[in-house]
Amino acid sequence: MSHNGVLFLDELPEFKREVLEVMRQPLEDREVTISRAKFTVTYPCSFMLVASMNPSPSGYFNDPSAPVTSSPAEMQRYLSKVSGPLLDRIDIHIEVTPVPFEKLSDERKGESSIDIRKRVTAARKRQTERFSDSDSVHYNAQMNVKQIRKHCKLDDASKELLKTAMERLNLSARAYDRILKVSRTIADLETSSDINGSHISEAIQYRSLDREGWLG
Repeated sequence: MSHNGVLFLDELPEFKREVLEVMRQPLEDREVTISRAKFTVTYPCSFMLVASMNPSPSGYFNDPSAPVTSSPAEMQRYLSKVSGPLLDRIDIHIEVTPVPFEKLSDERKGESSIDIRKRVTAARKRQTERFSDSDSVHYNAQMNVKQIRKHCKLDDASKELLKTAMERLNLSARAYDRILKVSRTIADLETSSDINGSHISEAIQYRSLDREGWLG
């Protein structure tokens, strides 16, 4: 795992659970500690984790027309290979549904990659300016608790929305802070100086695996 690199893990549940659990510390602390009999060494390890997984061993999910299907018990056993504490450290969970032929063959063009890149670059510039007085923090994901409280202030309606989500979804304190960081980034992408309810709602939607997985 290189410093400031990207680690992509395909078919996440296929990795041994004990191997995946090792990533919890570097994902949280952005450093990795290696202990041996006579010494302990700590290295910087700030990386972005991107992972993909099927919701079931067969690759099909609740599809009656699928050639191979898995029972709910089999799917739950498969998903449980990835622990809750590890998922808790992944900011964004996105479920990708099969794309029907009609949409694949649709000739209408979506937003271009060039336009998306411009928006992302502008958002990153806002974050660079926000943390210009810090040597260790350069973007929202790196914020500590004090910086979250400073840069992620919510109005009363947004606070109540997040409070309700925390209670209903039984989210952890770690998830709470991560939702605020993602909300701040969504607001940056919209060039909004303040976080509002729509930003909070979108960030909450990205915690789908906290809601008992796809079987919730």
